[in-house]
Amino acid sequence: MKGLAILGSTGSIGRNALSVVAEHPEEFRVVGLAAGRNAARLAEQVQHFRPAVVAVETPEAAAELKARLKTAATPDILVGQEGARTVATLPEADLVLSAMVGAVGLAPTYAAIRAGKDVALANKETLVAAGSLVMQAVQEHGVALIPVDSEHSAIFQAMHGHSKEEVRSLWLTASGGPFRTWSREQLAAATPREALRHPNWAMGAKITIDSATMMNKALEVIEAAVLFGLPPERIRVFIHPQSIIHSLVEFVDGSVLAQLGWPDMRLPIAYALTYPRRLPLNGEPLDLARVARLTFEPPDLERFPALALGYEAAAIGGTMPAVLNAANEVAVAAFLAGRLPFLGIPRVVADTMAAHQPEPLASLEQVLAVNDWARDRADRLVRQGTGAIS
Repeated sequence: MKGLAILGSTGSIGRNALSVVAEHPEEFRVVGLAAGRNAARLAEQVQHFRPAVVAVETPEAAAELKARLKTAATPDILVGQEGARTVATLPEADLVLSAMVGAVGLAPTYAAIRAGKDVALANKETLVAAGSLVMQAVQEHGVALIPVDSEHSAIFQAMHGHSKEEVRSLWLTASGGPFRTWSREQLAAATPREALRHPNWAMGAKITIDSATMMNKALEVIEAAVLFGLPPERIRVFIHPQSIIHSLVEFVDGSVLAQLGWPDMRLPIAYALTYPRRLPLNGEPLDLARVARLTFEPPDLERFPALALGYEAAAIGGTMPAVLNAANEVAVAAFLAGRLPFLGIPRVVADTMAAHQPEPLASLEQVLAVNDWARDRADRLVRQGTGAIS
């Protein structure tokens, strides 16, 4: 039985992972959970899975969680980043699912790797912000890093048994989000409510907005370059509205392998949790006759400039991807709060990147400092109307 710790248990990935665990209780023992401020949902998870240790973001959330549990079996309740790092490094954990959203997941994920834990990675920001540092730690500590994002899981599965020298290019597919056919004039007036209506996937708010801007694909290009050791110019993006083909690998002989399935995050999660085995899952089998058509189109970088910013950050490297990620987090939060127009998101990111002098990655402390700088810069841009600041 595998000891499992989950970072981000109350989010979309965490909830789906726990549904897989509930379906296969003979496979897993949940030893730790880390969450944000959703004490009500975390209390339900604690009561069902009985972890020994949990962590929440704030003292207020900790007090609420303790009040909701009111049982003799109350776990140790920890607070903040230190609490998340403790969950990530529990001696009883054989595998850590990193599913926190944003740069907040970087430090605990890095701690898990350094503690010798295998990691199922859904927190793409870890590799975006600190890619070479993370991969170096993976090698030094001899752990497995298994992607959970549907696109990277698809590539990971298609590359199984093959070396990167056999790969010509990687093809990341994108649904196109809710605004795939919208004009720039329509995008300029897009509201958070409209942006959160993803046509295929049920995800958290931040990731859904990233899908609407195509920043999620920008981050995934950077993540794929780091994870699979290929330059960004060999990673292509195609719009695939049906979200049935989750990504493809083109090999040097011209063969192309793809991974297909319904848009259900339980599939890549389950694969990561038990790799290299596969678990049977309750779900509807893929019916290609019902799907009928699989279509593809190139992305429009004029309407969705965030994708071009991702390629730019990947090409520059060093600390620039961390800046792109941090500025985007601030801009998305401002859009959701009604403080920034939809097209202001890539403008804030571009202006923040333009103000940064990139450096080679040297340490986690450096990455966290750059993250703080970029967040402050982006916040000032939002408050000043997204124009350049002196």
